[in-house]
Parts: sequence; structure tokens; C-alpha cells
Amino acid sequence: MNENYRHKQLLNLLDEKTVLSTTEIIQLLGVSPATARRDINKLNSLGKLVKVRNGAEKISTGIELEQVRNIHNLEEKRRIAQAAGRLCLDGESVVLTCGSTMQVLGGYLCGRKLQIITNYLPLANYLIQHDHDDIVIIGGQYNKDKQVMLSLNNQNEAIYAANIMFTSGKGFTAEGLYKTDMIIANSERQMSSKANKYVVLLDSSKLGKQVGMLFNELKNIDILITGKEADPTIIKALKDRGLEVILA
Repeated sequence: MNENYRHKQLLNLLDEKTVLSTTEIIQLLGVSPATARRDINKLNSLGKLVKVRNGAEKISTGIELEQVRNIHNLEEKRRIAQAAGRLCLDGESVVLTCGSTMQVLGGYLCGRKLQIITNYLPLANYLIQHDHDDIVIIGGQYNKDKQVMLSLNNQNEAIYAANIMFTSGKGFTAEGLYKTDMIIANSERQMSSKANKYVVLLDSSKLGKQVGMLFNELKNIDILITGKEADPTIIKALKDRGLEVILA
């Protein structure tokens, strides 16, 4: 059985079962343990499946199927999420804010040895349903429209420290990150106070746009991860200002 055929068979099996252990892959495809591990690693690097402990999982965006078609630039966001996932080391704590990009990232991080801190209920529900081991849900009042928890105590989030905080927005220029929602911005400002590294995930269509309020200045942002489709002129201007940019 050649590699391409094996890969197609493995992905077809994942479409049916969602999750397969390495032992099941060995038995169903009739391959050696080394071949099974190699196929899982390669398809994971290509973004065709998610490598999990002792097996593989079907690619998931962390949202219901009927919502997928409503996400703009989904394929680009998947690449961005994969690049973001590579920044996370086992044993670390990470903060994920709200929005579709965070849901996609949550799908890649689920099952890894990470503490995931969030106030975004769709993401928290997804992690719980998929048996993620370590989840911190920031408490407070639930806002139905935004699907986030808003703290009633401004000191509440300060007890949670994280290695990395991932966020997104509506625009990004050499001045920094722009957001349009004051409720979300206020909640995130509290959550970011104890993060060692601040990483922005943004699809390339939002670069160069000033939309809403300047939420975080460029000097406070450690890394921008965006798609390889990004305008080279904008990327150069950001790098010239000292920002680390990862193109996915």
C-alpha cells in the first residue's frame, strides 16, 4: 500500500470514527507501528489531522458543522492556529480569548498537556466535551450576545498566570491591534495582566486596517501570526518596527 493511498484510507477512517488510536490504525491499515506513527506525524504537519496522545483525531474547528461555512478565511485560520499551537510547550498555561480563530486553535490544543484558560463559553464547552484535562473557566456574569463570562470583580482574573495569551481583533497596523467591541476589550484587558507573552492571531485580510479602537500598542505585542497571503509591504513595515511575524 503506497503512502498516498494509506493517507486517504486513514483520513476516511477518521471521517467515520473521529478519533483512532495508533493500535487501531495499525490493525485497520495493516501497517507497522513505525509506519503508523510516520503517517500520523506527516498528516499532522500538513494540517490534515490532529496528532493526539497515542493516536490521531479528525481535524476540528471547535464549532458546529453548520457554522463552519460562516467563518471567513477558514483555511488560513487553520494554518494560523497550527503555527500558534507550535508555540505552546507541554506543561504550560495558555489564555485563549473569544472568536472563531480561538475556537480553531482550541481544536488543535485540545488533548495536549496544557492548561487552557478562557472566558469563552463555546470554547470551554468544546474542551469539556472532548475531555481536555485542564481547563480554567474565568467566572462571572454570562453575556449571551458575546458568549463570554464577564467578571464582577476586577481582581478576579489576576490570580491566573499564563505563559502565553492568544487573542485576535478587527484590524492591525504599525500602531498596534484594533478591536471594535468594548465589552470584549474590557474583559480581555483584565485577563492579559498576568500573561508572559502576548500573541495576536489575525488573518491577512485584517492587516493594514484601522477598525474601532486601538486596543494594544505594537510595543506591547510579542508576536503576530498571520497568513502567507499577507501584503509583503505591511509585513516589512511591522518587522522594521521590531515585531516578530510568523507567516502560516
